[in-house]
Amino acid sequence: MTKKQKKNLGRIIVAAFLLIVLALVETKGATKAALYAVPYLVVGYDILLKAMKGIKNRRPMDESLLMVIATLGAFALAVYDEETGGEGDYREAVAVMLFYQIGEWFQSYAVGRSRQNIADLMDIRPDYANVEEDGRLVKIGPDEVEIGTLIVVQPGEKIPLDGVVEEGNSALNTAALTGESLPRDVKPGDEVLSGCISLSGLLKIRTTKEFDESTAAKILDIVENASSAKSQSEHFITRFARVYTPAVVFSALLLAIIPPLARLLALGAAPEWGTWGYRALTFLVISCPCALVISIPLSFFAGLGAASRAGILIKGSNYLEALAGVKTVVMDKTGTLTRGVFDVDAVHPEKIADTAMDILHLAAHVERYSTHPIASSLREAYPHEKDDCTVEDVTEIAGQGIKAKVNGQTVYVGNDKLMESIGAKWHPCTREGATIHVALGSEYIGHIIIADVIKPGAKGALLSLKQKGVNRLVMLTGDMKKVAAKVAAELGIDEYQSELLPADKVTALEKILAASKGEKYLSLENLILAVKGRHETVKAKTAFVGDGINDAPVLARADVGIAMGAMGSDAAIEAADVVLMDDNPGKIAVAIGIAQRCMTIVKQNIYFAVGVKFACLALGAIGLANMWLAIFADVGVMVLAILNAMRLLWQE
Repeated sequence: MTKKQKKNLGRIIVAAFLLIVLALVETKGATKAALYAVPYLVVGYDILLKAMKGIKNRRPMDESLLMVIATLGAFALAVYDEETGGEGDYREAVAVMLFYQIGEWFQSYAVGRSRQNIADLMDIRPDYANVEEDGRLVKIGPDEVEIGTLIVVQPGEKIPLDGVVEEGNSALNTAALTGESLPRDVKPGDEVLSGCISLSGLLKIRTTKEFDESTAAKILDIVENASSAKSQSEHFITRFARVYTPAVVFSALLLAIIPPLARLLALGAAPEWGTWGYRALTFLVISCPCALVISIPLSFFAGLGAASRAGILIKGSNYLEALAGVKTVVMDKTGTLTRGVFDVDAVHPEKIADTAMDILHLAAHVERYSTHPIASSLREAYPHEKDDCTVEDVTEIAGQGIKAKVNGQTVYVGNDKLMESIGAKWHPCTREGATIHVALGSEYIGHIIIADVIKPGAKGALLSLKQKGVNRLVMLTGDMKKVAAKVAAELGIDEYQSELLPADKVTALEKILAASKGEKYLSLENLILAVKGRHETVKAKTAFVGDGINDAPVLARADVGIAMGAMGSDAAIEAADVVLMDDNPGKIAVAIGIAQRCMTIVKQNIYFAVGVKFACLALGAIGLANMWLAIFADVGVMVLAILNAMRLLWQE
């Protein structure tokens, strides 16, 4: 909770306490008005200042001004009631402002907490380069590194700038940059791009570009440009108030002036200024949009809270609204639909006498001391890797694989180049994935297929999206076509595009957005258009789901960007509007379901509040509504709308 939120909460508590105390104290006249003015000013002074600032800046017609006019009107009615022999009830004016501020605090807290959680995730992003000075490593900012500088990247660190490897061998995790699931081995002379992660070895890299021109910086620049192309609807309350506020204020003014003048000039009767002034003030109290300005933010707060409980962070209520209208979901493959890690997918012995376990046994022992991700997969696939076998003379052959003596026999594990170098008669495999060949001496005994596997529940997640009204599923990936086709077939995805670079993904998404058919769905935007007398069809929303840095531009360009947060890159999380904290694709349908329920409740509250308000305004204008009806139209409708909004917190 921020200091401002704590301060506002303290004001709300103090005002509520004073209101309760004053209800137990009997006072009259100016003393009573002055006492009730204290909690009113405590909780509402900032709304008064906003209204005055709006008048000063010539933008007065918003909910702040109407709130001020309505509550001060309630004070005036209480004074008038006392002067005419009544008790003078000031509680309604204070309560209206109090409930309004509670709603504002709830919305501020919910959105603020969501944004802070996202900001915390950004703190883990490394933002330095290692430069060797006098035999020790010094961390400096990447923007301080000049072209031609020798930088050091240790295992587990991100490459901060583009360059060429001068010393060292390593496997690079390029999934965040290219979407490719398999790591890429690099050796001296190879070019490397910023944003890749060194997995298994220390690298010394000679930089070829400055930070502003590096690959990662350019992608982040694309994110900024894409963000400017995304339109965001203004908050419904503010836009509605631009029409509603001046209408009711001028209507109340006319109600206070026109009928008395008409009686005086046309009929020659007493104008009855007091009666019509009372009706005008009652009209203003009825017109106070508390039910809207509180229940709608509270509905979004409840929706954000329900999403947070489900492990879904939504950065703002505008994205919650957009989620409800999603009809097309575009997804990345690696890390989104697949796990982004490697498993043994198949073992193919060359001879009947050799078994899969024999091949795994030898491969796991040879890879015993390697930190390469594929080596880890081989060790995990053979549960008895730490048996009594002797493993010695382990030698890594750069760019080819590893050889070692297992129980005195030389075993080779690696790629086709290694097999050719030892004269082993190997053959390619048609199965998708990385092929790891195994040879005993120069005799080829088989190969192992290492592949990125589909996430458990991914197929069910896509089915759930269909059930939520999503009618188009598209997969965009940087992987090879045959890998993409296999995943699409297994998951039942009809549309996919493969071998895409980051810029290609943006282009593909632009085409999907352009081809998106206009589909009517009831949104707050449509309600605003209806108020303005326009009946346009609003296009259904398109969401993109991804986790890599290469997905960041597409996440920013989509109507709703959804990042797989637990494994996702910092840039993807920063660019996204929604973050799934546990990387479960099934949460996409959960998020859309929560958004749809939230928007249903919001629309219910809008129709109910506006309908009751207009009915009571009509009754107030003809003198059939007294202050009791005004209180129901204001506070009563507000309470009912709040209870309706809170239903979201009780739904799973």
